[in-house]
Amino acid sequence: MNDARKEIGIDDPEDGVAAEANSAFGRTLRAIGLVVAALLAIHAIYVAYVGQYLAPEIIRAGVLWTCALIVTFTSPLAAELPWRNRAVESLAWCIDLAMLAVLAFACWNFLHKIDDIENLVVQFSPWDQASALIAIIVLLELSRRAFGLILSAVGVIALLYCLFGQDLPWIFRHSGFSLELSMEIIWFGLQGVFGFATGIVVLLILVFIVFGALLEGSGAGATMIRMALAATGGTRGGPAHAAVVASSIFGMSSGSVTANVVGTGVVTIPLIKQRGFSPAFAAAVEATASTGGQLMPPVMGAAAFLMTQLVGQPYQVIALAALVPALFYYGSLFAAIGQEARRLGLEPTPRDQRQKLEPGDKPRSLIFFGPLAAIIITLAMGRSPSMAGFWACITTIVIALILNPELRAKPAMLLAALAKGGVAGARIMMAVGAIGILLAVFELTGLGLKFATQVALIGDTTLFVALILAAASCLVLGMGMPTLPAYMIIVLVLGLGMKKLGLPDLSVHMFVFYFGVLSAITPPVALAAVAAAPIAGAEPVRTGLASMRLALVGFIVPFFFVYEPSLLLVMDDFTIQAFVWAAFRLAFAVWLLTTAMSGFETEKLSPLSRGLRVIAGFAMLMVMWEIQLPAIALGAAAVASDRGLLRTRSAQIAG
Repeated sequence: MNDARKEIGIDDPEDGVAAEANSAFGRTLRAIGLVVAALLAIHAIYVAYVGQYLAPEIIRAGVLWTCALIVTFTSPLAAELPWRNRAVESLAWCIDLAMLAVLAFACWNFLHKIDDIENLVVQFSPWDQASALIAIIVLLELSRRAFGLILSAVGVIALLYCLFGQDLPWIFRHSGFSLELSMEIIWFGLQGVFGFATGIVVLLILVFIVFGALLEGSGAGATMIRMALAATGGTRGGPAHAAVVASSIFGMSSGSVTANVVGTGVVTIPLIKQRGFSPAFAAAVEATASTGGQLMPPVMGAAAFLMTQLVGQPYQVIALAALVPALFYYGSLFAAIGQEARRLGLEPTPRDQRQKLEPGDKPRSLIFFGPLAAIIITLAMGRSPSMAGFWACITTIVIALILNPELRAKPAMLLAALAKGGVAGARIMMAVGAIGILLAVFELTGLGLKFATQVALIGDTTLFVALILAAASCLVLGMGMPTLPAYMIIVLVLGLGMKKLGLPDLSVHMFVFYFGVLSAITPPVALAAVAAAPIAGAEPVRTGLASMRLALVGFIVPFFFVYEPSLLLVMDDFTIQAFVWAAFRLAFAVWLLTTAMSGFETEKLSPLSRGLRVIAGFAMLMVMWEIQLPAIALGAAAVASDRGLLRTRSAQIAG
């Protein structure tokens, strides 16, 4: 078990698993937590195959409590104590076990009363109300242990707002709700903790979290990094370009940006620094590439499958809509790295010094590409996304056992991967439980509708200002959270308001999803940058700012596809002509802005040239062709002028 615990990173805070306390009791409970986590992962795979084998309420309550046990036992309060003595540690464990006991009773009470609630014949005793309130506080505490203070603080504020918001001004004032009614909606109703969001995670999301953990533990990681290094060895960026390739591949299947940063960054970041790039730039490349993996189909960190449920569109439509913006994101990142390499005077690595593939690397790449093919084929056959997740997990296990002899020799690695997936899924479930509180409060108080009305009023004046405010709100709401909870909470708060702007549902969801993902590299929180900076020995804030510069197109593209929906490929008014024109303008603008930000094209750019490129780049993205055409001409003139000056100087030097 000790080896398995090391395999799943129990001592690694980046994995969210608490450092080990000293007592044998604590170690035993953590071992139990890991076993239960592996069983939860197996259950997720089973549910993906058979569907709801019990009443939805029973499965949701049972899985929620199981996840609470896993988070409690693997991230105990005792491990957070700044001092160590037996009495204090025993008290901490008593608190944890009491929390689980109260939560177990509250879950049982929910199931006991659910039929009466649906028939509107139930009354809640003071003990029912108190146990529900304590259970909600327990969920918020476990959410804090899983993902920090931000989401838990939002949950506490929502709860206080529900109980005392009648004294607030403006749109925040509501009519006031008793504790009994609040608990009836938040805990005992199907609009809150045990509602739609929890159901989606149980039936759909958990299996893809397990799939990501299996893929990571299958032995495909080193192979894919070597293949990425070999494929990009002839570029000026070398390992920086390899980091983009490797992180995009792993990021699309991982639900955690920070886990992807740590997993690939420990290999790629030192190589990027050795190539001659600065520490902050090396960390920013890894953070930006790992973040972008959440935007890249087919998996998109499981967000694609969540989006199908929320938008009501088939998976194929979601994946196709995400494709072109994601390609522009990574294309601009490749270009930015190339320009930085040119600025530093770096040349491609000599052929004899490039990464060589090992004999088994190409076959072992099937460990990664086989499951992705299984997902695509299953969905193409018209099966459900959860069934695609099931076959992805099974394919990963089978191919890894066939192609990875180390896995056959150490089957504990497979169990460790299942446990890691179970722990990650349990942590996500705690976050979703907290989001369920927000869902209930927004519905009960009507705050979501009020907020939507205000956004619509702003949009009636100018859509662009409304989009700016929405983007800023997404960045704030997404800070400090993994992709799926961030996306869910942003859609909860902003989705209805943006729909009132008259935008298509898919454009709205893609817009908020992009900015929710990009919050991972946006200071002051910038979790991906914070994870990458220590590996590179860089400052987190500087890394975050460098990441934002590298991901510039990611901040531009969402606005662009709102005004140019042809970029999403699946809109009703799509035409080839509109798509080609939009793609050309975006590509040219990205190049102008990338070179302006780096201050270098084929040589150092003058301040005037950089300014002209920025003006032309943003102007050609405007809606009006009267602005687009002069902007394209200005951009072309700036590029031609700089290259003409270069040729003149070269001729003078030659002469």
